[in-house]
Amino acid sequence: MTFQQITDGIIALFSRQPRDPLLFTSGSFWLLFIGFILIYAFLCNRKNRMMLYVATFSLFFVYLSNGLVFLLLPVTAIYDFFLARRLHNCKNKKARKAYLLLSISLSVGILAYFKYANFFLKTWNDLFAGNFSMLDIFLPIGISFYTFQTISYVVDVYREKIKPTDSLLQYLFYISFFPLIFAGPIMRAGKFFPQITDDKKIDKAMIYSGLWLVILGIAKKAIFADYIAQYNNWVFENPLQYSGFEGLMAVIGYTAQIYCDFSGYSDISIGLASIMGFDLGKNFNFPYQACNLSDFWRRWHISLSSWMRDYIYIPLGGNRAGKFRIYMNNLITMLIAGLWHGASWMFVIWGGLHGLGLIIHKLNKPWLDKLPDTKPVLFLSWLLTFSFVAFLWIFFRAPNMAACSDLITHIALDFDLAYAIPFFYARKTWCILLALIFLLHMIRPAWHERIKGWFIRSPWIAKALLFSIVIQLVLQFSTGEVQPFIYFRF
Repeated sequence: MTFQQITDGIIALFSRQPRDPLLFTSGSFWLLFIGFILIYAFLCNRKNRMMLYVATFSLFFVYLSNGLVFLLLPVTAIYDFFLARRLHNCKNKKARKAYLLLSISLSVGILAYFKYANFFLKTWNDLFAGNFSMLDIFLPIGISFYTFQTISYVVDVYREKIKPTDSLLQYLFYISFFPLIFAGPIMRAGKFFPQITDDKKIDKAMIYSGLWLVILGIAKKAIFADYIAQYNNWVFENPLQYSGFEGLMAVIGYTAQIYCDFSGYSDISIGLASIMGFDLGKNFNFPYQACNLSDFWRRWHISLSSWMRDYIYIPLGGNRAGKFRIYMNNLITMLIAGLWHGASWMFVIWGGLHGLGLIIHKLNKPWLDKLPDTKPVLFLSWLLTFSFVAFLWIFFRAPNMAACSDLITHIALDFDLAYAIPFFYARKTWCILLALIFLLHMIRPAWHERIKGWFIRSPWIAKALLFSIVIQLVLQFSTGEVQPFIYFRF
């Protein structure tokens, strides 16, 4: 390799890639992170310097993917910081509420313009035969996640659950923290700020626990999710070209894919933060082990589910109103959750059907609670919950209602188990990986903790060997290009 090639590579590493996010599974990111963490090690105990360094790196990280639109993030940080302080210092109830509404309106307004403007224009054109032209808008990556963090911060200040920070740098550090910025988890300031000011030292257990999560996340995403995604994509794009059995396998495949993709990102994000000395909590808790829909949402994307509960469902009235209001609150919350995932009626339908599922579960809860916790009952409860969740993923993944209808109809009318054995022989690796995903997912959580504990206590040579094996498998199963994380588009 010539000096010119090395120079060109370094320039490319620090150059903006329009509409091409710097993925946690890419080699470019890890080259940047290694350089970042070496400097971070010298600054981590000097709080202000550390925050300035990390915030600068985080903004640069966002710039590489969003270009000059990254300036929205510091602008949002500035007005939210000052509005939260004015709100906290104000004694007049009406003025406090006005500051709160102004902050939320600004944040939601910016999000709505970039994410939903064309959706609303297209909907208007379809409903009223309008002729509005679509806007040339680039959705900034990460805007949905940091917007939710800013809203939770201002609302918590308004509710007097937390005091506003006196440091603009600390607040910018919080909402730009690069492990969180692109796809969460959604971190609350009340849990994050104390970790900034604590004098707790970063120990080996945190570093090795973080490394374990990074390895696990890379395996989930780059080995399992990316490989099985290839077949899933073919079927969802052209469902009529495949049999009903092949369509059902794609639905089950996507159920596994989206879990590995998003929980894999969360693992890497939480792992990177742990290496840096920050605890982001848990974002997934074996969701496909759930035996009812309510339990599924307590396990799936925990930070979003709890955010929706605390900042949408409870303000609507939560469980405090009559039964009809409770059911409507569930439905409205899930409709908003669906719309948050994307500017498409498919996501709204997905969220609405989940809302109806939660209502049905609540309606039947009195007699369901009387059922014995025997293995057959638990198995049937699990099977019904898993089947419903998997079925609704069709609406989440299908490009439009026509493709969704074609796939569902084809599975229902053209299903034949005779395809099973030929399918296995034709896609043996795909089937084995799919079976491994669900097998590992069904293992008891305590066993996962034991494996992590073994990794933390193991000698460095064992850690290096495991990391090398995972990287080799990533290269072995590579699809030819780095696949973006599913949740990046939300």
